[in-house]
Amino acid sequence: MGGERLGLGGKEFQRVLDELRTRLSDGTYRVGSRLATQRSLADEFDVSRDTVQRVLRILTTEGWIKARQGSGALVIKVPKVHSTSPAGGRVHLGELIDRTFEQPEVKLDVFTLTSESLDAHLRLQAARIHAEEIRPQRITVRLLLPSESLDLPYPRAKGAPEDPRPQERLRSITRAHTQSLRRVLQELRSEGLVPSVEVEIRRVRLEPSFKLYLLNGTAALFGPYEVVERRIPLDDGEEIDAVDVRGLGSDLIHYAKEDGAGPLSQGSLFVRSMESWFNSCWDLLAE
Repeated sequence: MGGERLGLGGKEFQRVLDELRTRLSDGTYRVGSRLATQRSLADEFDVSRDTVQRVLRILTTEGWIKARQGSGALVIKVPKVHSTSPAGGRVHLGELIDRTFEQPEVKLDVFTLTSESLDAHLRLQAARIHAEEIRPQRITVRLLLPSESLDLPYPRAKGAPEDPRPQERLRSITRAHTQSLRRVLQELRSEGLVPSVEVEIRRVRLEPSFKLYLLNGTAALFGPYEVVERRIPLDDGEEIDAVDVRGLGSDLIHYAKEDGAGPLSQGSLFVRSMESWFNSCWDLLAE
């Protein structure tokens, strides 16, 4: 990506924001724990404290953390994945992606508003592959995104719904992360780390009210986007009040095909129906 801007204040800003969001979503940080101090984070990421402060402001407006002067921000929310399996309980999205990439063949079908979450998780898996922790032989990713020509209901500036900048910001974020994940996956193939890598991105004229992950044809993660009011930063540094959706912080429901449960079990039915829905949109509606 070079030194280009990523739609949220620059390359270093985005790098730190992505990493902290990933730690919040993969179970590294739990509710009630504290982030490191601003000085420690600045040293760890080799960035200025101003960059860290801007990142923490975003995480605060998104509802992840509550600032505590001098002692590190308090984690007040993490995304949850609720399982519908008989065992029940909660798992983390990072754990499910980890398990998927531990298989010889990896297949991911994703429908989402942006590719922000997916990009973060794929970069983590690429790091595991580089470290020889896992050795998938084939990776196939199909990403379905809303058409850029759509006039989406969010994000919208409060009091100025015709302001084009929030939508331009959204498109900028999406382009940056789709380019990033495509590059990360293609590098695995070009470096000989994964023999077969296929990534295809299509656009569809649908307003996403939910996000969907289909994992290796055996599991589905589904979650509606929660509409929220929050402050969002624009490329020129201005922050505005907006109606937006919570993406990275949204909760998901985990459905899985279970051995011995039969084809009519809740998990099996849901996974099959979502696979059919995704394939129909991919084949008949997507550009």
